[in-house]
Amino acid sequence: MPIEPTAAAPRVVIADDQELLRTGFRMILTARGINVVGEASDGVKAVATVRELRPDVVLMDIRMPRMDGLEATRRILAQAPDCRVIMLTTFDLDKYVYAALAAGASGFLLKDVTPAHLAAAVRLVDTGDALLAPAITRRLVERFASGVPTSGAGPGRAAAAPAVHQDLTTLTPREREVLTLMGQGLSNTELAQQLTLSEATVKTHVARIFSKLTLRDRAQAVVLAYETGLVKAGGPNNAPPSTTP
Repeated sequence: MPIEPTAAAPRVVIADDQELLRTGFRMILTARGINVVGEASDGVKAVATVRELRPDVVLMDIRMPRMDGLEATRRILAQAPDCRVIMLTTFDLDKYVYAALAAGASGFLLKDVTPAHLAAAVRLVDTGDALLAPAITRRLVERFASGVPTSGAGPGRAAAAPAVHQDLTTLTPREREVLTLMGQGLSNTELAQQLTLSEATVKTHVARIFSKLTLRDRAQAVVLAYETGLVKAGGPNNAPPSTTP
């Protein structure tokens, strides 16, 4: 029996050039009490629809006509920074997923996702969390960080390796260490065990890192750790040991 959306239910826009997929996702989400407020068949329409309807979450296909999902995501988050974008892809290691995460997407889903997982994913990112488990994000970043274009780089062109982000200087030694370990795929529980801290203390460090570096979620933290050189693909922990709690 369908669940009626409540006032607190996420408002969703579905952007995909396949009408059948949009219809299926709409039916799945609506049946689970999630309010689908709009659809778009390409990136240009997606940007316009989000501007008009101001949804909480966008399900965004990576490959669409007129404007692809990467450029649409960049434009959407520039005009609506509180919006959350979930990328839709056919392959679990699509070469553009890393670029999507770097552009601010909160995660990705395969198009054959189960109905329960789809609804859970939308609700998860609506709370401000990242959809990807850190280990999965790490796998994507390690595979593509050295050769995939980030936002602003054209298809087939690798972005130049950036210098260490100047904002990292605002982190304490312990926060820098926590960010490095997040980049290596450690969960809060694993961070607490490795650093001999309580999970509450770890969560405080993570929250401060997000605030200082203006990060949306863990997915962006992992990307930043690689882009700044704190973590290198296949490399060891590059963070200096910290004695600061």
